[in-house]
Amino acid sequence: MDKSTVPPEVADKLDKYARGTRIMLDGARAETGQTPKVTVWTKNKAKLYRYEPEKPKKHSIPIFMVYALINKPYILDLMPGNSLIEHLLGEGFDVYLLDWGVPGDEDADLSFEDFVLDYIKPATKRVLWTSGAESYTLFGYCMGGTMSAIYASLFPEKPLENLVLLTTPVDFQPEEIGLLGLWTREEYLDPDLLVESLGNIPDDFIDNSMQMLKPIQNYVGTYASMWERILEEKPMETWLAMNKWVNDGTPFPGAAFRQWIRDFYQGNKLVKGELKMRGRKVDLSNIMCPVLNIAGEKDHICPMPQAKSTIDLVGSEDKEFFVLDAGHVGLMTGRGAKEGLWPKVSSWLGERSG
Repeated sequence: MDKSTVPPEVADKLDKYARGTRIMLDGARAETGQTPKVTVWTKNKAKLYRYEPEKPKKHSIPIFMVYALINKPYILDLMPGNSLIEHLLGEGFDVYLLDWGVPGDEDADLSFEDFVLDYIKPATKRVLWTSGAESYTLFGYCMGGTMSAIYASLFPEKPLENLVLLTTPVDFQPEEIGLLGLWTREEYLDPDLLVESLGNIPDDFIDNSMQMLKPIQNYVGTYASMWERILEEKPMETWLAMNKWVNDGTPFPGAAFRQWIRDFYQGNKLVKGELKMRGRKVDLSNIMCPVLNIAGEKDHICPMPQAKSTIDLVGSEDKEFFVLDAGHVGLMTGRGAKEGLWPKVSSWLGERSG
């Protein structure tokens, strides 16, 4: 169509519709994870990043962040002005992040024992060596929080100083975890069959399963919000970055997926005290360091009861359960994060980080 022959307001609408259609067909594009960082350790696909501080270090105890095995960890550093990592650097913390990378077919046999004992443990040592610190804060998000809690129970002594758990599933009692608990029941989901057939579980399988927990909101609401922003000329940067992240998944290593379903969702072994890592019993009561446990009241991936149980299980005297009026991802970015999550994390750690 020759836009010179149509009224300007019509041409403007056509441009907006064309923009929205391109996003729906090609996917959202955005610059994410922009905070400067250097790689200080690697193992297989995994990388340990140290973020370059914006100002002189104020706190002597570094923060070591562990993310989940699925999706990319740049949700913690979404974009300038909307980044928890950027905020913590601005508060004078020394921040590290373990990026698991993208597993290949050759990684299908990697289990939780491997990730906890062969990746988190040496990465922790590199955090201490690089920072020159004598202790550290372990910060786990989602499944990364579950692994962090397991690690803290196996190695509860110094140099572990603090433990922060963000939307971390611990109690997998079926009646407490809604649709996800129903979907993962033994009569509906056989992880052995999936792993034997596929090896690593494709990211599309995981993503579609999570999206179907709230299909109207995830499939319709997302793009309704996009069209509203485009047509009303509202800022698009955060929407584009979030949509890119939501659709930027990674495969779930087969052995770890099998264990995640069998031992956690179907067996609830962590709460029952039946979980073992290479013969060592995982007992959350061993954790004695200060614990900050954060949950989202609207979280449908890690419902609040699933996270709340941690407070009763750890042995710490200094422990707090902090609830935000947000969902699993919403509590991490946007106005709610800036006014709720970020200041809570930095103030709580500031009092306990030297």
